[in-house]
Amino acid sequence: MIPYIRIDLELPRDEPIRFNRSRQKVYFYQYRFDRISVFSRKKWGIHPVAYDWKDLTAEVCSVYAPMGNGGVVEKVLFAVRKPGTDEIIDRLFLTHNIEVGTRYWEIIRLFMQQGPDALPTFVRPPRDWDNDFELTPIRRLAPRVQWPEAIDRESRTGPAAGEPT
Repeated sequence: MIPYIRIDLELPRDEPIRFNRSRQKVYFYQYRFDRISVFSRKKWGIHPVAYDWKDLTAEVCSVYAPMGNGGVVEKVLFAVRKPGTDEIIDRLFLTHNIEVGTRYWEIIRLFMQQGPDALPTFVRPPRDWDNDFELTPIRRLAPRVQWPEAIDRESRTGPAAGEPT
């Protein structure tokens, strides 16, 4: 019971992913939790991470879970490889729907490889998930997304002259 209460109180409004094309890096604002180590600070909370684009790939997983409405649970994840190997060191959630995940992955690849001019025209304008007006009353109480200052700066800027990417 305690893990679910803690998730309800601490889960942020959103878990954004930033794609920095000039640095060829991807930044994840990830909320982690552990149902066993309920009081652990290390295994719970926001853990922003950054990975090189070349080490990421999309991974689809479909699992049967006995539920009243059928039982197939689909997920699309980012799989992070250890540089220079095929060993997976981390998996990060993208979406629950394989078709949507395929579209997202293709848009992400277009942006990272060719830039914003290669992207299709979107039907809807971008959504600010931190906008109070669009949130339910309960979600308005959730903590706002707040990147650590160094990661926030790095994820929004390109490398300085002479700085490695």
